[in-house]
Amino acid sequence: MEFDDIETIAVLGAGNMGHGIAEVAALAGYDVNLRDIKEEFVQNGYEQIEWSLEKLAEKEQISEEESENAIDRVTPYVDVEDAVGEADFVIEAVPEKIDIKKDVYGDVEEHLPEDAIITSNTSSLSITDLSEVTERPEQFCGMHFFNPPVRMQLVEVISGAHTADETLDATEELAEAFGKTPVRVRKDSPGFIVNRILVPLMNEACWMVSEDAATKEEIDSTTKFDMGLPMGSFELGDQVGNDVTYHVLEYMHEVLGEPYEPAPYLEEIVEAERFGKKTGKGFYDYEDGDGPDIPTDAGSEDIANRLVAVMANEVGNLVGNDVSNPADIDEAVMLGAGFPDGPAKLADDVGLDTLVETLEELGEETGHPRFEVSDGLQEAAEAGGFHGGDDDGEVEFTNIEIRHPGDMVGQIVLDREARMNTINPDLLDELAEAIDLMEDDDEVRALLITGKGDRAFSAGADVTSMASNAEPLEAIELSRKGQQTFGKLEDCDMPVVAGIDGFALGGGFELSLCCDFRIASERSELGTPEHNLGLLPGWGGTQRLGRIAGLGRAKEIVFTAERYDPETMYDYDVVNEVVENDEFDERVHEFAADLAAGPPVSQKLTKRAMHRGFEDVEAGLELEAQAFGHLIGTDDLMEGITAFMGDTEPEFEGK
Repeated sequence: MEFDDIETIAVLGAGNMGHGIAEVAALAGYDVNLRDIKEEFVQNGYEQIEWSLEKLAEKEQISEEESENAIDRVTPYVDVEDAVGEADFVIEAVPEKIDIKKDVYGDVEEHLPEDAIITSNTSSLSITDLSEVTERPEQFCGMHFFNPPVRMQLVEVISGAHTADETLDATEELAEAFGKTPVRVRKDSPGFIVNRILVPLMNEACWMVSEDAATKEEIDSTTKFDMGLPMGSFELGDQVGNDVTYHVLEYMHEVLGEPYEPAPYLEEIVEAERFGKKTGKGFYDYEDGDGPDIPTDAGSEDIANRLVAVMANEVGNLVGNDVSNPADIDEAVMLGAGFPDGPAKLADDVGLDTLVETLEELGEETGHPRFEVSDGLQEAAEAGGFHGGDDDGEVEFTNIEIRHPGDMVGQIVLDREARMNTINPDLLDELAEAIDLMEDDDEVRALLITGKGDRAFSAGADVTSMASNAEPLEAIELSRKGQQTFGKLEDCDMPVVAGIDGFALGGGFELSLCCDFRIASERSELGTPEHNLGLLPGWGGTQRLGRIAGLGRAKEIVFTAERYDPETMYDYDVVNEVVENDEFDERVHEFAADLAAGPPVSQKLTKRAMHRGFEDVEAGLELEAQAFGHLIGTDDLMEGITAFMGDTEPEFEGK
């Protein structure tokens, strides 16, 4: 089955994951057959899709027409033949019981077209074992969505031992058509990527409590406020479901051996049926509705190093066994678990030699095999890091992406999609380096700044990770760092365009203010929410916004801390153009390309004169006069005059 031939998708199982996947497929324009074993089950799933689509339309994330069209594409079924008889692609999302799945595959094979692909949304079972239940193992792979599928960006595409490359390629292309980010898992391995990192992390947190090495509060304070992870380890366990964690860990223990033995504290919690938020009690008590009260200052470096060391060891296992590579592992964990940085990057930042030493010391102290240093980690430590050593002093781009889309346009993409492209110090360093590279590139005459995905240009500063331990003097330096980095865009000699698709809030909005032009999609939201946090815009927003919108409007935007639609920001002279969502990518490139085709010397001098005039009108006028005199003698002027006289398009060379 080729990707282009996929038109009808059968989703088997109408539970939380099944109806979520069906909704995603329908929104992407596919005909979806949603099937479950009872009419009440499938109707409930259908109604959940209907409710979700209505909510998306109410929040203006999709139009009423898109909502209605999507639900019209979903057809509920109980009969298997009706559901799969003409399907091109099957996504199985039934309970994680091998016997249930075997029965489903047997029924499906009886009616499914020969060239159709079967995928499983399993989060723990072997893709190879599942594929061998079917009569088409080469057309079978894993397609693991994350909950809730409508919101979560990651899809792990997992190869079984028999899976054909064509099957994996088609599945990845389909995930991209769904608007998701596929990450390929090259080999069938327990936990795949994300759970292989998270489950040992949560288990190690439980081991520390079991061994009286640290308290629950100290561990969660470390993970949430020192390491900057979105949740504490125990908080995450309660969110996922401690029974689910334990089930995955049991499977890993069975397949991979003693290093994955469940910690006594985790067993105790599961035996007491304290499964987490879904049961009202887990590691924390949720019956009063408040949830965990995690202290902000109880963490320690020893706890952090121990947890990062365990994750690094799992990265080493995945890399060493050719399951994945450091870049894909980092992307998967950031997208699937919301980490500010991936585990390989976190490990490199701490230092792999330090982490190897930590594991060796813990192994000697406890005698437990879970601390045995993996070959992959040892090899990476000898190589200077998972992402390689920093031999030339250049910044390695892990938080941004550089592109050259053509037409003399250079593009910088903020690439922290799992964190809504929020800005941290590492991103600022990479952005500064990227701007310099673009300015030094003779083939680039206009710069386009965008955010990865369509949810956010940038939702602001990564406040959780940056403010957890910040001292006043450190915060001052952070403000200056952002001001100086963003200022490089303002000082850049070429035109700079901010392509805003989704949220442009706080520091992300301030970044856009440093660009010469702002083009926004209709679904965008812009503003400065800092006052809601007890802060103020600290990366130039208090100065630049007033120059663009006027002091009165700037005060309104900052002091109300509201989110503004792009049409209002257009009326306020902040946004230059508002474009339809489906035309955004094409239009921002076209806008930047038109600027890139302009006279580069004239643009550079014009920009300098205009900015100088903001500071001092007389100085600006003098610079304008000097620039006018300089441009009179350029080849570009003669090219422009000749083209004007001949009614043709000029081809400026910057001479």
